[in-house]
Amino acid sequence: MTIRNLEHVFRPRSVAVIGASNRTGSLGAVLTRNLLEAGLDGPVMPVNPKYAQVQSVAAYPDIASLPTTPDLGVIATPPETVPGLIAQLGARGAKAAIVITAGIDASLRQAMLDAARPHLLRIVGPNCLGVMAPPAGLNAGFGHLTPSAGHIAFVTQSGAMVTSIIDWAAERDIGFSHLVSLGDMCDVDFGDMLDYLANDTETHAILLYVEAVTHARKFMSAARAAARSKPVIVVKSGRFAESARAAASHTGALAGSDAVYDAAFRRAGMLRVYELEELFDAVETLGKAGMPKGDRLTILTNGGGLGVMATDTLIERGGRLAALPPAAKARLDAVLPPTWSGNNPVDIIGDAPGSRYSEALRILLEDGDQDALLILNSPTAIVSGLEGARAVVDTLADSAAPTVLTSWVGGRSAREASDLFSDNGIPTYPTPSHAVRAFMHLVTYQRNQTSLIETPPSIPEDFMPELETARRLIAGVLADGREWMTALESKALLRCYDIPAAEAFAVKDAKEAASAAERIGGPVALKILSPDITHKTDVGGVELDIEGSAAVESVAEAMLERVRAARAEARIDGFMVEAMVHRPGAFELIAGMTTDRQFGPILMFGQGGTAVEVARDTALALPPLNMHLARDLMERTRIYGQLRGYRGLAPADIDGTALTLIKIAQMAVDFAEIQEIEINPLLADATGVIALDARVRLSPATGRGAERLAIRPYPKELEETIAVSGLPTLLLRPVVPEDEPSLQAAFAKLTPEEVRLRFAVPRKALSHVDAARFTQIDYDREMALVLTEPGIPGRTELFGVVRIISDPNNERAEYAIIVRKALSGHGLGSLLMNRIIDYARNRGTKEIFGYVLAENAGMLDICHRLGFEQTPLAEDAGTIYVSLRLNGS
Repeated sequence: MTIRNLEHVFRPRSVAVIGASNRTGSLGAVLTRNLLEAGLDGPVMPVNPKYAQVQSVAAYPDIASLPTTPDLGVIATPPETVPGLIAQLGARGAKAAIVITAGIDASLRQAMLDAARPHLLRIVGPNCLGVMAPPAGLNAGFGHLTPSAGHIAFVTQSGAMVTSIIDWAAERDIGFSHLVSLGDMCDVDFGDMLDYLANDTETHAILLYVEAVTHARKFMSAARAAARSKPVIVVKSGRFAESARAAASHTGALAGSDAVYDAAFRRAGMLRVYELEELFDAVETLGKAGMPKGDRLTILTNGGGLGVMATDTLIERGGRLAALPPAAKARLDAVLPPTWSGNNPVDIIGDAPGSRYSEALRILLEDGDQDALLILNSPTAIVSGLEGARAVVDTLADSAAPTVLTSWVGGRSAREASDLFSDNGIPTYPTPSHAVRAFMHLVTYQRNQTSLIETPPSIPEDFMPELETARRLIAGVLADGREWMTALESKALLRCYDIPAAEAFAVKDAKEAASAAERIGGPVALKILSPDITHKTDVGGVELDIEGSAAVESVAEAMLERVRAARAEARIDGFMVEAMVHRPGAFELIAGMTTDRQFGPILMFGQGGTAVEVARDTALALPPLNMHLARDLMERTRIYGQLRGYRGLAPADIDGTALTLIKIAQMAVDFAEIQEIEINPLLADATGVIALDARVRLSPATGRGAERLAIRPYPKELEETIAVSGLPTLLLRPVVPEDEPSLQAAFAKLTPEEVRLRFAVPRKALSHVDAARFTQIDYDREMALVLTEPGIPGRTELFGVVRIISDPNNERAEYAIIVRKALSGHGLGSLLMNRIIDYARNRGTKEIFGYVLAENAGMLDICHRLGFEQTPLAEDAGTIYVSLRLNGS
């Protein structure tokens, strides 16, 4: 379930309080009082057989005795009673319950869910503080205050966090659309709340306080959808908890739980902050400040110390000082004292009157080259800070200002200035550091939002993995009862995915070692293989240049004798002979994948080599990846700046490195058995990449690899070759983000009539935002199939598209279709409709519907043949509503 029946939680027409009480200070008494005093437009009905009245309201002995069916039941009774009460509420017709009760063990929890399921009754809790929806007059919780109405939703697992937020917000006159304590989240969880709040018109921003996420794929789908429509800001607690298991590789050790959450929040387009106060600062900033295009900040201040403080925070958080253009500097020289700073931060000196603020600000607005302006003021005995604030407000009122933030430091005059800024919709903060932090919130939020719709370039090559060979390799290791692949097997697996790897051979004796070295034909490394060091095979290892087979054989014999002497009891199986790859100037990288308990496969990239855990220059991302996401992962490391070339060194093969990450992600999609991959080092230079060492950890699996990903990957199983008489061979496949340029090109070829019949309104072009929305879809919630030429997406022509978008409950899905008129008469419209109907039926969707112009005879004929019901819209006679029931509903 997702949002089904959640309206009965947040906008109930009637509420039953089960466990209501007259005993002062009791949980039942507080709940009843809060519900009665909140102003709900409907009956609040206490249920308790001990009372005839509770707080002057008629009480009822049980749920069956209630005079009307409650939309919502609030339960605060002993744990063992809860499953039975849920069953009674469901039988009575209630659609939702808030279970305040704590101490519900696993068996009682399952009994509670089993009781709710037949009635589709939703449960918030158990072990929660409750739910508040001030605009609806609902306070179904036991907080000490009733919050005021507003447009912010706050959702947390912790009840204590709700009461703290209510207290904090009351002092600052902040109101809420919803305050929700989810408790143990046996049913309603963060994913459900994000889906509900994304479509709630009273909610303008969503704040989350997250301890843990359940149902990662649902959470990611809901978060990505919500973040497209309104700001979603999150605090994650427990950032420094120790890992639950000792990591077996660098990849596992560096992919900590908090870093994984950070990657998930980034991928969803959410803004992560680290303190509760930042949550509300971020809401104010996003609501008042214009969105900057980048991270370059110009600082205008009357105190050098404030400018330094702001600069330090800016650099620490990854922002940049904007360069001051010569024209702006020349104009500032003409109006400022000779002792002004001469650069950014623009220090206009402590005696600056309002006019100096105004003149400098106007010059920066007109000739500056920045993404945002931060204006600071330190109090002095010479000039009132309020005078400077008035000058800033007046100057901004006369100009089309970019993003502007302010911080007036001090006491009374600073408070007056802050009030003036707030009254004029200008964000203001108590310290420069707060203001810079807010600016970086904007930068991060903008980056995340841009990432949601950024068009990825086509992959540089169309690689086809050797899946059968890879499957045999994996099956053989598991059949041996082993967890780790040997280095030879790991490299063989990489080669199945066209990842270059250094040559290596397993040999039994010194003569075979010499022969293998000759086959490699260059510098080699000799490493000892034995059962207890199957993976770390460098005991007794040496590196040497080949001077002939006799030299290699001699070294090999000496190594064997040395290891035998040191480890008399060990059985030595033989050697590994490995090619030594020498690439002067190449970068040592690490690339890999590990499996997170919550989010499944996680990808890692960074600086590699033996000191990888010391350097700790790595970043994480959730698969699947495209070229844009792979490069974004790389860009979040310090080593990326060097990969682009520096001090005369040629840049490394950026695209080849990104493609390697895509291939690693695809391995995780293809094989559920793969739990961990580590390539360290991965050498990268201008000529390409090569894996010098590789490790792969496996475990038996029953499901498909794609099922464990937090984001559903490309459903390759839906690809189909289409052969139609009179047409070249076509490919029907799911849309991918790389299709955006092809989709825009196809739209440009449509006739005005085709556009009107499809979109009902004239459109000359398909914008980037619209095209991105059509191509960057969540395969777990919607599907679009494109009819195209075989080839690399983004470089092939599109001839038709059919898509459906499901509601979060997967009850109904709206379809849309367009086929180029040049291909009409070949039955392609019917083919596309049949395929999308089959997809919806297999997914369990109950109904497909759409809207067709009455004059679109061709589409209406297809609908008639496929069994769609057709109903003219009462409000628009020119439009026909068509619907098809599926799955026996």
